[in-house]
Amino acid sequence: MRPMDCSSSSTPQASSNSMLYWRWSIDTATRPRSMKRQPTSASSAVRSLDLVPVGVLCVSSAGTACGVRTTVGSLSAAGYWFLPLMQPAAVAEWLKAKQFDALAGAEAWLRALALPQEVHIATLPAIAQLWLSPRLPALRAAAPEISVSITALEAPPNLKRSLHDLSLFPAEAGGRLVAEDALFPVCSPALAARLVRVEELGSVPCLSDTAWDTHWEIWLQAVGVEVAVRGPAFSLYALAVEEAVNGAGVLIGHGPLVAGHLERGTLVAPFSQRVSLAAGLRLWSARPLAKGSAVARVADFLAG
Repeated sequence: MRPMDCSSSSTPQASSNSMLYWRWSIDTATRPRSMKRQPTSASSAVRSLDLVPVGVLCVSSAGTACGVRTTVGSLSAAGYWFLPLMQPAAVAEWLKAKQFDALAGAEAWLRALALPQEVHIATLPAIAQLWLSPRLPALRAAAPEISVSITALEAPPNLKRSLHDLSLFPAEAGGRLVAEDALFPVCSPALAARLVRVEELGSVPCLSDTAWDTHWEIWLQAVGVEVAVRGPAFSLYALAVEEAVNGAGVLIGHGPLVAGHLERGTLVAPFSQRVSLAAGLRLWSARPLAKGSAVARVADFLAG
């Protein structure tokens, strides 16, 4: 395949056969839904998406792995494959059909092709710090060639449009179950020595997370005990866990998130009652996982 000459400094015209390379913002691509009228031409469709010509750079996330330089260079095989999809006329057709998921899918496909050993995971901050992070050293030891990036989000992303490969969030169904969840009080060993009956929770600080502020009530109702619990609330569950370790009070624990502290003995469960939750930790993938791919290997490791 002969490399394409990209050394010209003249501004190309937006036509179906022009040698343009576009990068786009998926967030911007949702704007036409609220536009008063649809674009009337391919070039106006491209402008409505705020697409920007960037020399030989095909997409922002794939970088120079698919298009070598911004001024002088040649396209790789992936770049040649992707180029027809990003011609203004083709983009206009995708825009007309509202195929924003297809745009995102094409970008994700190209990034995966250019960076096959990179895996991006989206999850809750608490899961990232307390469940996922402790597993990364073993994952690196098992697959040192794989690079894992983690994004902490408060809600699951739309995997059809985001550039995350995997999404790990609590849910009752769907995806792949990697850990079941259960509620039960946890505290420092010193504080646990003072607690014999569940009713005694009313006399000690009871810690909670603001996003899960009903979980004390769920546990108490399930064990059949009426007691008013009071204590500090935290917007970061990991901080609430640390405060429980420090002896600040009794935390309503989530099994997968406090398992490490229970194993190390920095937290203990003062009562035996555990209440299983319908929502466990579940893993979703953006696309079907190719056997042996880095994403598939990471997913299997986390589920193992």
